[in-house]
Amino acid sequence: MQLSLAGVGLSYNGRSVLQDVSFDLRTQESALLLGPSGSGKSSLINIICGLQTPDAGSVTLGDAQVAAGGVGDQVRRRSMGIIFQTLRLVSALSVKANLLLAQKLQNGAHDRSLIDATLERLEIAHLTDSRPHELSRGEAQRAAIARALVVKPALLIADEPTSALDSTNTQRVAELLIEASQEAGASLLVATHDDRLKPYFQRALTIEDGRVVG
Repeated sequence: MQLSLAGVGLSYNGRSVLQDVSFDLRTQESALLLGPSGSGKSSLINIICGLQTPDAGSVTLGDAQVAAGGVGDQVRRRSMGIIFQTLRLVSALSVKANLLLAQKLQNGAHDRSLIDATLERLEIAHLTDSRPHELSRGEAQRAAIARALVVKPALLIADEPTSALDSTNTQRVAELLIEASQEAGASLLVATHDDRLKPYFQRALTIEDGRVVG
């Protein structure tokens, strides 16, 4: 499912954050969205996810237009898997319960066999009953990736997934995201300031002065 942005613009208190952002992410393509902190990456990710409304322009995923609230919520829940920088695992629930909740919120149903297979593929099946606070950073990262995958997304989005990782684990996470998105048949967009990820992705987009190039 193709993601398309056309003329997206956003301002805060009269200051332009995003200017005429236009690009396509093809079905099953993997791309980086590169830029330093404060460059507008997170705002753009929020707009793509339908969590924020741009001042101008449009975002479409397949045939559906994404907008904050209402339609945006429906498109996000139906078609997107999101890995937030803070991971956002529910602390009171086990790893498996977090994944079951994600599926329930997505479509009102559970697919336990998909959850079991995903946990096995990500090598955290032994942590099924563990709570988030019992996991290492790397294990929690994998649990968050699993939560995004078990909703069968057409678009997988990750925000700064390697910000706290060394080079070895950065490579592991990059390869894991690409492998998992390919197996799910999903497009992959990773927002990051981490140049170490460039060799692993088909394409790199860069935010410069509120515009996306590349």
